[in-house]
Amino acid sequence: MKLVAGNSNRALAEAIAGYLDVPLSKCLVRRFADQEIFVEVQENMRGEDVFVIQSTSFPANDNLMELLIITDALRRASARRVTAVIPYFGYARQDRKPGPRTPISAKLVANLITRAGVDRVLTIDLHAGQIQGFFDIPVDNLYSAPVMMRDIKERYGIENVMVVSPDVGGVVRARALAKRIDAPLAIVDKRRERPGESEVMNIIGDVAGRDCILVDDIIDSGGTLCNAAEALMRKGALSVTAYITHGVLSGGAVTRVEASMLKELVITDSIEATPAVASAHNIRHISVAPLLGEAISRTALEKSVSSLFD
Repeated sequence: MKLVAGNSNRALAEAIAGYLDVPLSKCLVRRFADQEIFVEVQENMRGEDVFVIQSTSFPANDNLMELLIITDALRRASARRVTAVIPYFGYARQDRKPGPRTPISAKLVANLITRAGVDRVLTIDLHAGQIQGFFDIPVDNLYSAPVMMRDIKERYGIENVMVVSPDVGGVVRARALAKRIDAPLAIVDKRRERPGESEVMNIIGDVAGRDCILVDDIIDSGGTLCNAAEALMRKGALSVTAYITHGVLSGGAVTRVEASMLKELVITDSIEATPAVASAHNIRHISVAPLLGEAISRTALEKSVSSLFD
């Protein structure tokens, strides 16, 4: 087994390598003056089972091209199998046509990855599960719920916890976590007036006197979560903490989170933290490196990955 890392999240790649006790293979990824990407794999890959660790987070297009070019280099180096380990799958929110003459970019990205020569994809908490069907190759969609569950139990216990979905679309995800920790479920009903803005309308469920845990897959601008936290506190919640898999946190999101009623925002390291995120007083990271490392190990050994979540 060989591990190859792009530049999107070197810290996570090194943590995965440490978990597996397998060193990262030497791979030079650099740019020419016009920003063209050049890749040189500096180890023998012939007949190897290779795992390329690369999130397609900001800058999304650069990181996606790195993944495609690394894959092509490995194919031309006669690797036996190439698995793309994509902790955060960019373009996943463009999974359908929201209007006429608009693209389904998630399908296009799936085609690009497949045509580049990837044999299998390993990712965490896809924004939409049906994206697995956009690929004509196997896709393992891992869940961060077990990692979050352990952290919640350590920090809060489960006696007074209520899991909350920040919108109706995230109910399935929130219900799955609530079931794991045997906690009740509440839902924030919101109306989105325009992209990037949300207005909380109602809370479905009695949250008074509860430690509320907001659960979602992505936080981008942070408006939805901050509005939900304010609405929950108005309804008598004891505290509001958010557990989010992918911390995109674009624009003024960090400032918004720091000024909000959120006691804490807990995100995974699927996306490398910016200096602003790392220094925020109420944003904390939990690592998915052991989860990804175990899934990589089981894939290499042809063992069950789904049993990780039984």
